Amino acid sequence: MDRDVSVIGLGRVGLPLALSLADRGLTVVGVDRDADRLAAVRDGRMPFQETGGDEVMQRVHASGGLEVSDRVADAARARHIIVTIGTPSFSHIEIDMRDIRSALDDLLPVLAHGHSVVLRSTIAPGTTEFVAGYLESKLGFTVGEDLFVSHAPERIAAGKFFEEIDSLPQIVGGVGERSTAVCRELFEVYRSDVIETTPVQAELAKIWTNILRYATFSLPNLLMMDCEQYDANVFEVIDLINRDYPRGGIKMPGFTAGTCLRKDFTFSEERSHAPGMLLAVSRVNESVPLFLVEGMKRRLGSLRGKKVAVLGLAFKAGTDDERDSLAHKLVRLLERELVEVAVHDPHVPTPTQPFEDALRDAEAVVVATNHREFCGAGPLQEIVRLAAPDALVVDPWNCFGAAQVFAYAAEVAAMAPTEQPAESA
Repeated sequence: MDRDVSVIGLGRVGLPLALSLADRGLTVVGVDRDADRLAAVRDGRMPFQETGGDEVMQRVHASGGLEVSDRVADAARARHIIVTIGTPSFSHIEIDMRDIRSALDDLLPVLAHGHSVVLRSTIAPGTTEFVAGYLESKLGFTVGEDLFVSHAPERIAAGKFFEEIDSLPQIVGGVGERSTAVCRELFEVYRSDVIETTPVQAELAKIWTNILRYATFSLPNLLMMDCEQYDANVFEVIDLINRDYPRGGIKMPGFTAGTCLRKDFTFSEERSHAPGMLLAVSRVNESVPLFLVEGMKRRLGSLRGKKVAVLGLAFKAGTDDERDSLAHKLVRLLERELVEVAVHDPHVPTPTQPFEDALRDAEAVVVATNHREFCGAGPLQEIVRLAAPDALVVDPWNCFGAAQVFAYAAEVAAMAPTEQPAESA
């Protein structure tokens, strides 16, 4: 073993982790099968946006602390093997273990005494114990003595890795005390506290961190739909709930999506004692794009042949991550109404139209992502200037501060404050 750590999967979880470990002086092997991603890392380029990532990448590239490979077997060159492979689901009620199991099968011929396998991916309860048992059955090793297996879930918000890696507690759940101790030793390279627990409690903590956010944001989205039904203003109702009330705290509405939130509840739903409860939460969040389309139709009539500008494709403000973004669902629904859809997003890799071209002569403008570039008086003035007269503005995020989900551009301009509102979480 000539390296300290290997990271299998150099996506938005794995690559920042590999860079941060190398930046702290550890020798790291990064493994991925995406040739373009590997080429970018070899050239010292970030393949996606991550705040602070370019600077860390430059330091690590100069130091030579991160080596990359497309062979999973090369991960065994390091004592600690961290798995950050994506964990999809077959459906809303069954997890998909194929990618993790494939990585394990590739590692079997090269795993040796003393190796530590750390699952960083989001996994269903019981998966860490399954991995330990699988390796024991195939290798004849005893996990916790010859080989060490742990779950150390990643709970960092998109785009905030280098900010939160040293502040959020590191949860470590090993199969046996020795596995936990070995994993703890690795994550003590960060300044954050390390919390020891059991594997299943680590698994549940990660899953339910995301479930909590997913359910929390479904409530204001459902309230937004109720307010439309009763001709009420959702932002005013939320203010009534929260203002000077010690038990308030309801969030603002918006698109609740992203690859973690949209799928991670399924890891609990698979064996839930309340089947359908989290599916109902999902149904609320998933129905927001259709709610906005139907709201446009109620105000504009048929959308056929009309131009609608969609601002934003990323699932979250300030990122280039389009995975599982509901903005794409919104675009597809509009296309089914035979709408001329014009899209602009300054961050994402998907080619989109320039801002002014997307707005020009649009009969409706939808803020699908609350990027800072879309918020405040400046972008609103451009809508008034370029869009069609009396263009409908759809702003579920309240990016313009007018506190109107649906309103015509002139109305929004009259009600909006001159200062830019803060971004939503």
